Amino acid sequence: MSKKHPVIAVTGSSGAGTTTVKKAFEHIFFRLGVKPLMIEGDSYFRYTLREMQARIAQAQKEGKNFSHFSIEANLLDELEQTFRTYGETGAAKRRYYIRSEEEGNKLGYPVGTFSPWEEVPPGTDLMFYEGLHGAIKTETIDVARFTDLLVGVVPIVNLEWIQKIHRDNALYGYKPEDTTEVILRRMEDYVKVITPQFSRTDINFQRVPLVDTSNPFIARDIPTPDESIVIIRFRDPRKFDIDFGYLLAMIHKSFMSRHNSIVIPGGKMGLAMEIIFRPIIERLMEERATT
Repeated sequence: MSKKHPVIAVTGSSGAGTTTVKKAFEHIFFRLGVKPLMIEGDSYFRYTLREMQARIAQAQKEGKNFSHFSIEANLLDELEQTFRTYGETGAAKRRYYIRSEEEGNKLGYPVGTFSPWEEVPPGTDLMFYEGLHGAIKTETIDVARFTDLLVGVVPIVNLEWIQKIHRDNALYGYKPEDTTEVILRRMEDYVKVITPQFSRTDINFQRVPLVDTSNPFIARDIPTPDESIVIIRFRDPRKFDIDFGYLLAMIHKSFMSRHNSIVIPGGKMGLAMEIIFRPIIERLMEERATT
């Protein structure tokens, strides 16, 4: 953790909705005039798309599971080093994983490969990471301890699967059965690698649908925000001086479900993020200015 160079990380599974949260933070950064260094979790994949496909095929022959959720499939030691170095110096290296032809044409590299590592320009106010492993901790790696704010995005699992199936089809043209196969292959790593992180996050956003999602693999559409509620859990409300009375007054139809959890209508999630995160970022910037 660093007052001079804060690190914010948003972590969640593929299809969880971390990109939506990222956009909310981007809006807050813009309004406050904060210049962030944006880091994508995909850039810490260990393998290119072709290499990953070969690793998965080999693991399947051996009766094993292997996925981008896996510890071994990522450069997590380098991710930890990036968080630590930025916190200490405000400097870091960055690269991009090319996910689409549009990105490839823009950056000049084939889909499924990486751009070279480059030093990021100086002068950023904070680092913002969005990806799969922002709160990862193993026997040798502890990424979470180098963060100043950790946010988890954790929809109910059936909703998460619906979102992933629809997203993969819309963005990459994957058939539902192909995405279902990926979900099954990732399940062991989801349980062992992804879910433990949400016990380390400072704030979790868990979206719960209010419509039937009992068979996510045949769902024709994603439940809308107004067909959902969102549970916001604060691991330690004192850390960020969370005023639950103020939140309840500002967010219509919200209520407390536990001493550290507030439930809000799904359509109010953006408002809740503005109310919760803006003062946290303002405080981080004030502390940075006085350090």
